[in-house]
Amino acid sequence: MNLKSKIFVAGHKGLVGSAIVRILISKGYSNILTSNHSELDLTSQVQVQQFFENEKPEYVFLAAAKVGGIMANATFRAQFIFENLQIQNNVIHNAYLSGVKKLLFLGSSCVYPKNAPQPMNEEQLLTSELEFTNEPYAIAKIAGLKMCEAYNNQYGTDFISVMPTNLYGLNDNYSLENSHVLPALIRKIHLSKCLENGDMKAIHHDLLTHNSHGVGAHTSEAEMLAYLKKYGIQRFGGGDDSQVTLSLWGSGSPLREFLWSDDMADACVFLMQNYGFKDLLKATGKDNAGEVRNAHINIGSGDEVSIKELAILIREAVGFKGKIDFDLTKPDGTPRKLLDSSRLATLGWKSKVSLKQGIEMVYKNYLR
Repeated sequence: MNLKSKIFVAGHKGLVGSAIVRILISKGYSNILTSNHSELDLTSQVQVQQFFENEKPEYVFLAAAKVGGIMANATFRAQFIFENLQIQNNVIHNAYLSGVKKLLFLGSSCVYPKNAPQPMNEEQLLTSELEFTNEPYAIAKIAGLKMCEAYNNQYGTDFISVMPTNLYGLNDNYSLENSHVLPALIRKIHLSKCLENGDMKAIHHDLLTHNSHGVGAHTSEAEMLAYLKKYGIQRFGGGDDSQVTLSLWGSGSPLREFLWSDDMADACVFLMQNYGFKDLLKATGKDNAGEVRNAHINIGSGDEVSIKELAILIREAVGFKGKIDFDLTKPDGTPRKLLDSSRLATLGWKSKVSLKQGIEMVYKNYLR
């Protein structure tokens, strides 16, 4: 890529896409192509084909996807596989048809088996069964990276795939219905602190800001308390003896790795600048392999933390003093998810922002 190259970032308003746009701009790229959902529906084959024919982007970052946390994955299983397959098929195929020079497809660490050896390296893909709760989403993402490999093999395209770990950062989704664990914890602990302070005005403002289902301008205090209770936030006792308790799903023991979204975006731009599919094959020793598989690249921080430890870190950043407990009747999800990012490290990239720094930055942004 050069600084004047026409670069299409699909999904530019989301956590991942917006981070890629920020990094591209910071590095001096000036011809960045974006399109809102109202202008371009990526699930529409006709619209995507017309877009590529008219705009003719040279490079594509495919960051658009239907995403969500454990509750959303378990609830909207059909939508997660259907919509993600539609988006991927349309963008990847039309990138090929229009002669895109290079495409980067963003997958997810959930593509790896539920009980894969830890840390998970690229060769663990498709070695055993997936975690059930996010299986439809994972299968869609596996199809996307395999589609890139197949197009490279058959058509000689230069489509590369990356598998980021759990991401967080600016422009995250804070919906209590379908967000990922870190932003969900930030919002729940923030609301718990507001309740601890007796600040119903702040709670109302938060619920309105994030379009909470059933909450409007005239929602009563009792209705807001009922809404908070639905998501595990309650006040027990009265007077000086009262205490706010936040109940979280599962045991708190699952281990997760987190990466600041702008670090992830920096890795993506680094790869697009320096490595094509054939370069990655050579760098990973797959250039002489009879069967080319698992040529994708993991992107992670290398550090992991339990959900309980994560809640404590966020609690400290927010300043919540109440009680946090765990509901053992709810599922934990995958027990451990740590990526082996040594393949990327060998190419010369590593993350910069620590989890503690990132939580502090994202909470300040949340308050704004």
